[in-house]
Amino acid sequence: MTRIDFAFGAPDRLRMACQVVRKRYLAGQRLVVYCKDGSRLAAFDRMLWAFDDTSFVPHVLANDPLAADTPVVLTAGDPQQAAAAAGQGEQPPPAWLLNLDNDCPPGFEAFERLLEIVSDDPEDKQAARQRWRAYQGAGHTPHSHDLSRQSAGG
Repeated sequence: MTRIDFAFGAPDRLRMACQVVRKRYLAGQRLVVYCKDGSRLAAFDRMLWAFDDTSFVPHVLANDPLAADTPVVLTAGDPQQAAAAAGQGEQPPPAWLLNLDNDCPPGFEAFERLLEIVSDDPEDKQAARQRWRAYQGAGHTPHSHDLSRQSAGG
């Protein structure tokens, strides 16, 4: 069963998502980033290029010919298809999914792990509560992580 982790209290959802993606990349983990909102996905794509002057996170859109050789694949379409496209090279398909959409990603059950980043924005928190309930309704037990306590300590 997919492990679902919600990280609440991010000052900026996309910036925190960039940090999470960088951490997973440095740990050797491949992942798919899903958001059906094309403008939010494009903003995240741009942010991955510029959020940190000292690091680079290799990433492409799912339909890019380099998807099979790139550790981070972005998609506004079906995350399973993106994972399959990314798994056509020598690397295994990504087992982790990062959701940046307001709704639950389609086919998330095919992934070993699902990550949800939630900011302090009231609309973002409300959408996250709805996703949490949807996951519970599907028989999952989401895990909660408070990011505000982590950043307060340093």
